[in-house]
Amino acid sequence: MRIDLTGRVFAVTGAAQGIGVAIVAGLAGAGATVAAMDIDAEGMKRLNAATSRHAADLGSRAEAARAITDVARAHGRIDGLVCAAGGVCGQSGQPLEAVEPADWQAIFAANVDAAMWCAQAAAPHLKARGQGRIITISSGAGLRPSLTGIQAYTAAKHALVGLTKQLAQELGPAGITVNSIAPGLVLSNPATERQWAAYTPERQQQILAGTHMRRLGTAQDIAHAALFLASEQAGWITGQILSVDGGRA
Repeated sequence: MRIDLTGRVFAVTGAAQGIGVAIVAGLAGAGATVAAMDIDAEGMKRLNAATSRHAADLGSRAEAARAITDVARAHGRIDGLVCAAGGVCGQSGQPLEAVEPADWQAIFAANVDAAMWCAQAAAPHLKARGQGRIITISSGAGLRPSLTGIQAYTAAKHALVGLTKQLAQELGPAGITVNSIAPGLVLSNPATERQWAAYTPERQQQILAGTHMRRLGTAQDIAHAALFLASEQAGWITGQILSVDGGRA
């Protein structure tokens, strides 16, 4: 199966590092025009020069709308949106009693609000074309308790799964598919590398032993799945959560 996205324009959030970078490269490699979106303008400078870059705080409705409008103006259309922005926002697990409102809200802004506001802004452009793709990057933490131990992260990823399913129902009649990829433990950025390094060797082996493939994931593993969901071949798949986790026992 050859995936050809020539002539399509995809906006990718969280494009400054890790999984987002890999998805940008994968889409571009399949012929798509890619617009990168991230709060980290400096980080996006590492992307291919052919990729347009749109810096914004996507957790803000106004900023997300501005960035999507900029993408549409720059490229004349939007055919798809990949919401890879998120993560733990530099936080680590702590007891329930110690969680502060600002910590909780920061993770929801990055993981849920950004996807919601970008999808809201992109929807009219996709509807105008009578078809489109929205792909969210959730997590295994959206399906079960998180290895991070961060309450807000688990709750936010569960919320993102719910948002994905709701948008699939709403946007399906307009020809727009909405799906999510739920990665397992992927060493794709400094936060996930710190998380892995914080485990004892015994805990690391336990995690690997509980994974059918006996290895951690890569950003490219997730990008391959995103590329398929972005393709014509996935035109009758919507409202689905695809676990890309090497198999979890």
